[in-house]
Amino acid sequence: MRVVLRIGGSVVASPIDPALIARYAQLLKDLKKEGHDVAVVVGGGNLAREFIRTARDLGLREESQDRIAISVSRLFALLFIEKLGCAGCKNVPVTIEEAAECLQKGSIPVMGGLRPGMTTDAVAALIAEAVKADLLVKGTDQDGIYDKDPRKHADAIKLQHLTFKDLSRLFSGSRHKAGIHQIIDPEAVGILTRARVSVAVVNGFRPENVLKAIRGKCEGTLID
Repeated sequence: MRVVLRIGGSVVASPIDPALIARYAQLLKDLKKEGHDVAVVVGGGNLAREFIRTARDLGLREESQDRIAISVSRLFALLFIEKLGCAGCKNVPVTIEEAAECLQKGSIPVMGGLRPGMTTDAVAALIAEAVKADLLVKGTDQDGIYDKDPRKHADAIKLQHLTFKDLSRLFSGSRHKAGIHQIIDPEAVGILTRARVSVAVVNGFRPENVLKAIRGKCEGTLID
């Protein structure tokens, strides 16, 4: 199976969790040994947001703030690359083409952000489209997608299955409704719908959830 794994910065980088990064690196190596092709996109988490605040306080434009946040996400990607050793790419890919080429050669590409104005969700969606992935798994700080923000509403219900059409209805223009809480951004949804790539949204604090999703036993929310 060809899989794109999107690991939220809220999972491995807020705060930085070396043990969890190591567990993910081992999972990626195991998936590679099982014959799966896997590409990874990781976010910058709280550290990226801290640098954005600093850049804003310095009076830097939003584009500059984005570029700085992208650099932070690529630092986390580099941690993964180094931990993967010979199983990963030699460097952090900075284009979709570089990531696809690395995957084609049998290595595991790990990317951060790509360009200002684009989320790492959209980066993961673009890679999934480019390499014709079978599945995109997103590891988040929630157990899946809920009808309302579970951190604000005790009666929030987890949605086990959604179609992309269902998900699109939960968006208003380019903004999320409160319940979605930036689980997947609208641009990424558009790309994934176009590419017909299924998505599993799982609790990323348990890497074994990624393995279950790949094996067809998603414990989060499946979108197709």
